[in-house]
Amino acid sequence: MTEPQRADIASLGPMDLASCVSALGQPSYRAKQLLSWLYGRVVPSFEDMTDLPAGFRSALAAEWTLQLPEAVDVQRSADGTRKYLWRLADGATVESVGIPAEDRLTVCFSTQAGCAMGCTFCATGRGGFARNLHPGEMVWQVALVGRDFGERVSNAVAMGQGEPFNNYDATLAGLRLMNNPAGQGVGARHLTVSTCGVIPGIERFAREPEQFTLAVSLHSAVQATRDRIMPRVRRWPLTRLRKVLIDYTDFTGRRPTLEYAVIEGTNDTPAEVAALAAFARGWMSHVNLIPVNPVTGTGASRPSHRRVLEVAAALRSAGVETSIRSERGADIDAACGQLTQKHRPSDA
Repeated sequence: MTEPQRADIASLGPMDLASCVSALGQPSYRAKQLLSWLYGRVVPSFEDMTDLPAGFRSALAAEWTLQLPEAVDVQRSADGTRKYLWRLADGATVESVGIPAEDRLTVCFSTQAGCAMGCTFCATGRGGFARNLHPGEMVWQVALVGRDFGERVSNAVAMGQGEPFNNYDATLAGLRLMNNPAGQGVGARHLTVSTCGVIPGIERFAREPEQFTLAVSLHSAVQATRDRIMPRVRRWPLTRLRKVLIDYTDFTGRRPTLEYAVIEGTNDTPAEVAALAAFARGWMSHVNLIPVNPVTGTGASRPSHRRVLEVAAALRSAGVETSIRSERGADIDAACGQLTQKHRPSDA
C-alpha cells in the first residue's frame, strides 16, 4: 500500500501553523513553540524539537516533511558581502545575499525560483521562471544567512529572485514569520518588499496591518522606455502607478522608495531625468539611483560615476529626495540584477 504523500511544512504561514497544531489535538501554545523551532532555532528535523511531546513530533513527521535549504555554493566578496546558492527540497535553486555593515546585517532574499518579469537588464529574468517559493523557504534563507554570519539579521529585503507580488500570499506569510518574535524577530519597518510595479499587489499591501516597507523598481518614467526594458508591466501604465503610489502614501503615511537602475544612454538622458523628476515630485517618495550592474548579454551599459552624480544633482534641484545606492558584492555577481540560479563554472 502506498504511503500518503506528505506536504512541506514550509508551505504554512503563521495562521496555518496554528491550524495544524489544533488539528493534531495540541494546545494553542504549541504553535509558538513549533514556529520557534522552525524559524527561530531552525532545526533540521521534528525529532530535534525537544520540548514538544514525542507523540506530537511523531504526528508532525507523519503528516509533514521538513528539509532545510542546502547551501551548495557560498561566494565571499572583498567587501564582506556573501552570496548563497540554495538547493531546496525539490531540487529547485535560488540565491540570496548577506550584506554586513557596522551596526546591521541585511539579507536580500528570493520569493520565487527565477522570475517571469523579463526585465532586459536583469540576469534573473533571463533564466526564466521555475516556481513560487513557500513562506518557510523565504524565512530559512534569512535565518541561515544570519547563522552563517553569526549575527542577528536586522533587515530583510525581498529584492532577490522573483516578483514578490506574483507570489503575494506566500510573501506576506514569509514576512510575518520573519517579523514574529518566535521567528527571526525582524521589525516590520525593517522588512521591505520590492515590486516591479504590480498594482494589485501594491493596493493590497497598503491595507496590511503591519508597517512593512515598499520599494518599486521604476527604472524609467517614460512609458515607451519602461515598456521596452520592463516588458511584463506594460499592463500597468505609469500614470496609474503614480496614482496608486500616492494613494499608498496617503493611506499608510509611509514613504516608498523608487528604485532606478541608471543605464547609460537609455534612462540617463536629460528627458528621462526630467520625466523621473516629474513622476517623483509633489508626493512622499524617495529615489534610489543604482548604477546598472554588468550582466552578460543584456547590452545595458554602466554609466560613469560622474553621470550618476549629475542625475542625482538634477533630481535634488527639482525637489526630489534622492540617494545613490552603495554598491556591494558586484565582484561576486551579488549586486542588484545579477542574481541567477547557477553554480560558478568551477563548481559545475
